[in-house]
Amino acid sequence: MFNKLSKQFVRNVWTVSPLTAEFNRLNPKTHSFPRFFEQKTGLFGHQLLSEPSGFYLFRENAIVESDRLVKEALSPHRQRKMVEVFDQLSNCLCKVADMAEFVRIGHPSQRFGHSAEEASITISTEVERLNTNKPLYEALREVSEKGDRLATNELDEYVMKLFLFDFEQSGIHMNEDKRRLVLQLNQHILHVGSYFMSTASQSRSVPKSKLPEEVRNCFHTEGDHLVINGLFNDSDNDLVREAAYRVFLYPDEHQESLLQELLLSRLKLAQICGFDSYSQRAVNGSIANNPQTVWELINCITDRLRPFAEQDFEAMLKLKVSNNKYAKSVKLWDIPFFTNLFKQTKFSQDISFCAPYFSLGSCMDGLNTIFNSLFNTKLEVSEQLVGECWHRDVIKLSVIDCNTNTILGYIYCDFFERSSKPHNDCHFTIQGGCHLPDGSYQLPIVVLSLSLPNPSPTAPSLLSPHMVDNLFHEMGHAMHSMLARTPYQHITGTRCSTDLAEVPSILMEFFASDRRVIQTFAKHFQSGQQIPESLLDVWLASKQVFMASDLQSQTFYSALDQTYHSSQPFNGLKNTTEVLAQIQSHYYSVPAVPNTAWQLRFGHLVGYGAKYYSYLVSKSVAASIWQKLFQNDPFSSSAGQLYKEQVLAHGGGKPPKLIVQNVLNDTISAKSLADSLIDNVLQSYDRNSQSN
Repeated sequence: MFNKLSKQFVRNVWTVSPLTAEFNRLNPKTHSFPRFFEQKTGLFGHQLLSEPSGFYLFRENAIVESDRLVKEALSPHRQRKMVEVFDQLSNCLCKVADMAEFVRIGHPSQRFGHSAEEASITISTEVERLNTNKPLYEALREVSEKGDRLATNELDEYVMKLFLFDFEQSGIHMNEDKRRLVLQLNQHILHVGSYFMSTASQSRSVPKSKLPEEVRNCFHTEGDHLVINGLFNDSDNDLVREAAYRVFLYPDEHQESLLQELLLSRLKLAQICGFDSYSQRAVNGSIANNPQTVWELINCITDRLRPFAEQDFEAMLKLKVSNNKYAKSVKLWDIPFFTNLFKQTKFSQDISFCAPYFSLGSCMDGLNTIFNSLFNTKLEVSEQLVGECWHRDVIKLSVIDCNTNTILGYIYCDFFERSSKPHNDCHFTIQGGCHLPDGSYQLPIVVLSLSLPNPSPTAPSLLSPHMVDNLFHEMGHAMHSMLARTPYQHITGTRCSTDLAEVPSILMEFFASDRRVIQTFAKHFQSGQQIPESLLDVWLASKQVFMASDLQSQTFYSALDQTYHSSQPFNGLKNTTEVLAQIQSHYYSVPAVPNTAWQLRFGHLVGYGAKYYSYLVSKSVAASIWQKLFQNDPFSSSAGQLYKEQVLAHGGGKPPKLIVQNVLNDTISAKSLADSLIDNVLQSYDRNSQSN
């Protein structure tokens, strides 16, 4: 009897990989006895960081080392290339600054967060001091212009120019008055931007009498006032959504003054530094390379995309009319609600049936299969020392080169949501890869921070289509960091122009949407059964909803961002709201709402200043690389090797436009970038029309 049961049980059990098993575990790591006898360390293996106070010595050691390297750079007896000294100087400070920035945001302990913030401020002060060290700048410029006493190659000279450009961002090459003004403007811009961000999400209070009686109970009440703390996009009541939109986005004079001050200060800074506009300064050295190309791209997309975007809004209007027969048009407060309603109406039930096939462990196994096929690498769960990680749910991965069986770097996966954790999905560089003076290679270390659902008592973390895309996206960043085997950390991995840095991550989203790829890993977490074709059809179709209107909104945001950062941010208009209305009327199918100012809540204007267009360029380049290299065979090792050598391996070590042109074997223009984006949208509409 026992033997028969055993055989039956064996036949029904799905054997999972160690990677799947680790990411699909139902309980957090626990230990049944104290780990007294295990080796202990600090964060990321740094013994100093076993306690928050260790950040003090960590940062002070870096400053002592930076002083030593400055002396070496200025020494007439220097024995190393100038660029090597500068990169080591950058490395010793970045290792503290980058780690401190992550710990400040991601560590659950307030004491660690506070110590990391102090370290970050101290290192920032040190960087500012170095950026104003004129003898150091002059020494670098002389070597760059006249040549080093030691033989240099093309990469050395390119990286030196990057260091020079960083120096000159602070105006060090200018006379004393201008240099002081540049420093003041940089500090002012930082302060104003921070203040704008801190007030952008504040709630808005309005007297009860200002809103219709039938919606007052939908909002929080404080005395005679209603408090609106967001846009209420999920409400099925049209009037509630409209009220929240009009109140929450009502123009605020103080916030308007902050935005104007930010834009005008940026313009003044750019013009002092010799640029026509802040946009010209920000786009310089990117794939687009100049604002003219960005505008050509925006206009090309707008002209060709509008009919398809209007199809999307017509579909939303039909849904709205079915709820309200008197509706005549789609308003801005309707778009998020009816986009979600369309997905729920058409896909929701079937998507819930898909979820068991997309456990976190299965998706990680799928990523491992892709990386193994393309790059001959593998992901392995790595043992952690006590104190190495900041939370018990963090999983450490080693990325291993299968050819040499050597470790290429480490990825710390902090994937599950928790109350003290930021909700934005992020890739943090903790340590960049580079050659060290002793001849060894400093391995890259990154953290991926996601907000995936925690496992339940009976099931692992099960992902939605959006979550799978985000996971693949962030792993694309991580592998960029792992595979960019650059000699200098200043150009490692994602340390490149924004519009190039997003290409590897967006490319991974194409893999996450490919039927052949999904079929290799979408397996039921209990039985191991492959996802049925009917469910896979629904999964893929749900990801292609309203692609044209989404792209139109991104194009509109890019146009607004470019306008605000042009040489004439207001072009004779009174304020940023009038500029918004003018740009929206041309670049978006749904007009602006009078007496609202959503740009005053748009924090990306601070973080992405004049670079919001990068999404368009990155998606276009990723689509072109997919079509050229992987569309016929997403597991092609030869295509993967070409992509690795031509794109990933360089990090920021070549002009971004040259990297893209080399891998595509074609020139890059605004038209070619627009064509790639529009073709991708049209393919999705063709697929949807065929399925309907």
